[in-house]
Amino acid sequence: MLRPRLASLAVLAAVAVATPSVFAQQTPAPAQPAIDPAQKDAIEQVVRDYIRAHPEIVVEALDAYQAKKDEEERSAQAKILTSRAEEIFRSATSPVIGNAQGDVTLVEFFDYQCGYCKRAQPDLERLVKQDGGLKVVLKEFPILGPASVTAARASLAAQMQGKYLDFHTKMMGLKGQLTDDVIYETAKQVGLDVDKLKQDMNDPAVVAELRANMDLAQALGVQGTPAFVINDQIIPGAVGFDALKAQVDKDRAG
Repeated sequence: MLRPRLASLAVLAAVAVATPSVFAQQTPAPAQPAIDPAQKDAIEQVVRDYIRAHPEIVVEALDAYQAKKDEEERSAQAKILTSRAEEIFRSATSPVIGNAQGDVTLVEFFDYQCGYCKRAQPDLERLVKQDGGLKVVLKEFPILGPASVTAARASLAAQMQGKYLDFHTKMMGLKGQLTDDVIYETAKQVGLDVDKLKQDMNDPAVVAELRANMDLAQALGVQGTPAFVINDQIIPGAVGFDALKAQVDKDRAG
């Protein structure tokens, strides 16, 4: 049987093993007594036995750790949303649909190869149609391969011919695999000068917009598409019309 001091050390060790980061931050480090090899082996055995007997402490520790990480992420996102609001909500280079002077702004990070983005497209169109005060800022965020990058560059270049929305809407309605040939054929179908489009795709403004979007997404912790931003909220995924409208109404109500 363990002596009282050794038993106490074993309990402390069990908690420390189960919740290393939480324990270290919430409890001042005590002076460490010298532990001989025999005591160390005994403590390790008690730790193993304790965790086997009470596996729920591991789950509790992981839950506490995840909650702490989530709170840190929310805090970091809130700072970015405030400090970089101009780039996020009022960028002069990001395409806008709806009311450019609207009283509520919804930002979408999207990829033309993202099936969930295409699923969300009718929800956005419905929101814009029903809400005359809604501004939607579109952030090209091509993360699903080379064809996504080509499509994003072509879309931004289409803006230079005044046909961004036509091209964007057509692209979001496409089914099947996206290729460069499909992209350029779609451009042709909406009346774009494809030769000029290809030249404009290399315009420094197009490159700068994509880089800015990638940087913003990284700063905000956006890792997938679609991702929506409204006021101080980041909404991942195709959440549906009702959820988006609820956030718009909430933001408008203040």
